[in-house]
Amino acid sequence: MTDQPPLYGIPCDLDEARIRVIPVPFDATCSYGIGASLGPATILEASPQLDFEDRRFGNLLETKIAMEPIDASIAELSAQTRRIVTSSLEASDDEACEPEAAAKVDAASEIVNAFVSARVSEAVGNGQIPAVVGGEHSVSLGAIRALGESGHTFGVLQVDAHMDLRRAYQNLRYSHASVMLNMLEMVPGVEKLVQVGIRDYDTDEARFGRGRRVDVHYWDDLADALDNGRAWRSLCEAMVEPLPANVYVTFDIDGLDPTLCPNTGTPVPGGLSWDQASLLLQMIRDSGRRVIGFDLVEVAPSASDATRIDGIIGARVLYRLCGMALGPRR
Repeated sequence: MTDQPPLYGIPCDLDEARIRVIPVPFDATCSYGIGASLGPATILEASPQLDFEDRRFGNLLETKIAMEPIDASIAELSAQTRRIVTSSLEASDDEACEPEAAAKVDAASEIVNAFVSARVSEAVGNGQIPAVVGGEHSVSLGAIRALGESGHTFGVLQVDAHMDLRRAYQNLRYSHASVMLNMLEMVPGVEKLVQVGIRDYDTDEARFGRGRRVDVHYWDDLADALDNGRAWRSLCEAMVEPLPANVYVTFDIDGLDPTLCPNTGTPVPGGLSWDQASLLLQMIRDSGRRVIGFDLVEVAPSASDATRIDGIIGARVLYRLCGMALGPRR
């Protein structure tokens, strides 16, 4: 670990923070574009560009938000594991990792899951709200598992272009494309999964999404409803209504329109606008539900993008997620 500037340019002692941001620079199982391992550093670098007055969530300047040091050992594990995945896929005839390689990748993913779980458990033990910043979407599992094993019962709201309900995608048990299936099968206490913005999925995922514990709000259906005059606010009410009193929010940046996040690993046309995502987060806050944790994943930079749009958007999404988690303005 190395010294790093404070998140949003505001120094804050980790033990005094109300929101403890846990960076996880891991993207070994990404199945298309890579770079999400650089997401925490990209968001951190862009964060001082943000002004603190926020029309929806108020000024969080007095709120104590701190990011843990970015762990170089997790970044190195990601790089090593990514090389195993790339080599195995190149040698494969069916776009799946060979069993020996898959076992090594799964073992690395378990190390990451344990790392995230330990950091989240420490934050919860300190009375802090844990906020995980990836990294690929698979890093959410350790956070959600820690909350489930702590005795919480809760619902999960997922903003995403993908359902992430695939079974051992590319023969990898902990693939970023399998994280929500793993959550539903492995984590005690998850009462409901609400997915928002879905527009890329396969037949098995759609079938699983019709289960009792899963509500799916497909983007095509939302777009049609908007075209027919339905207010986005009323659509958000339908998304929030089935969630229980405690909520975990997992926000994959590719749930947004890809013009806002062009360098994310698996961009898909369509998706939420900035204003639509912001109103959804505001309505979760205003509903009176308790946000017990959240994550932001799949932010990836581009060295050739002079505007650094992915980091700018990511830092602002993170800020509004923090505003959501802190509850209604007093």
